[in-house]
Amino acid sequence: MARENGESGKGTWKKQVDDIKKIFELKEILGTGAFSEVVLAQERSTGKMFAVKCIPKKALKGKESSIENEITVLRKIKHENIVALEDIYESSNHLYLIMQLVSGGELFDRIVEKGFYTEKDASTLIRQVLDAVDYLHKLGIVHRDLKPENLLYFNPQDESKIMISDFGLSKMEGSGDVMSTACGTPGYVAPEVLAQKPYSKAVDCWSIGVIAYILLCGYPPFYDENDSKLFEQILKADYEFDAPYWDDISDSAKDFIGSLMEKDPAKRFTCDQALRHPWIAGDTALCKNIHESVSRQIRKNFAKSKWRQAFNATAVVRHMRRLQLSSSMGQSMDSSHPHPPNSRAAQMQNQRNQSQNPNAAIMKSFSVDSPHKDCKWTCMHPHTHKP
Repeated sequence: MARENGESGKGTWKKQVDDIKKIFELKEILGTGAFSEVVLAQERSTGKMFAVKCIPKKALKGKESSIENEITVLRKIKHENIVALEDIYESSNHLYLIMQLVSGGELFDRIVEKGFYTEKDASTLIRQVLDAVDYLHKLGIVHRDLKPENLLYFNPQDESKIMISDFGLSKMEGSGDVMSTACGTPGYVAPEVLAQKPYSKAVDCWSIGVIAYILLCGYPPFYDENDSKLFEQILKADYEFDAPYWDDISDSAKDFIGSLMEKDPAKRFTCDQALRHPWIAGDTALCKNIHESVSRQIRKNFAKSKWRQAFNATAVVRHMRRLQLSSSMGQSMDSSHPHPPNSRAAQMQNQRNQSQNPNAAIMKSFSVDSPHKDCKWTCMHPHTHKP
């Protein structure tokens, strides 16, 4: 039988339980993280399904602040486009985070399996992300790790809403409204973070711009095999709208991306401003089918599931609805669109051609020198999957 923790201060929101299996029927293991395990679970009293993040207390030693931060953030959030923390239980040996279960699959999977995909579809998706992040910012919460793999569909229906997950690196803004810890995923992180300058909620807006870019062409705006050169590109906001991939994309879409991927955070659009941009609020997003080009690039640049090493409780659907993508899909199309010789896309293609293993996606993790030792950067370097 669960009982509320009666202690004052921290921990009052935890429900004490002798055995979690008395409340939930624990089913298959959906994934493991650095110090947690994700389990599909059914609540015995209601039959409802949840994702349970099981965290051994012994694994929390030295990491208490990290999990406390995630819980503090999640407990404040109630939004239709954000995966919810439903409950928290504590036993003598474990902490259990009961998460909302989403079943619609991952963002890239949905785009690839579609037969028809337009700018308008991308605009609708980005509007939901902006609305959710605007809500977070008004609560004083900065996500700090927005990226496509943290965007999941609520259910398998075609018109399913998108859900933001993974708040492990989120942070409540302090009175000064600036932070300095180097956190995030390099390909999506704002220049001021890489420069180790104080930053604010504007870093999330940059990341949304990067996501929008990828949604319209299928490849990332910044890429280099060499980390230093990759960082240099980001620090300079050195990106291109390469032909032919961007030839059929509207000027409004490019203007929208440029407003978010603005090097100067003071000039960068806020979520509120972005929500009022014609590409989001108006009718400038085109309805031309761009599925063939975008899905082909996604398959090359974001090889499914090969670059993930850990799962978050809010992303359990990654095991529930895994799609089998043929490794040969798109290979016959590699040369269908020759690249301009000096374009970023051409550079990525050349490096792809030089790779010894043209079918491998390589995961590379590294820590950024920072006084905050618990901060880990994780980057998927698509060494061999490029335009």
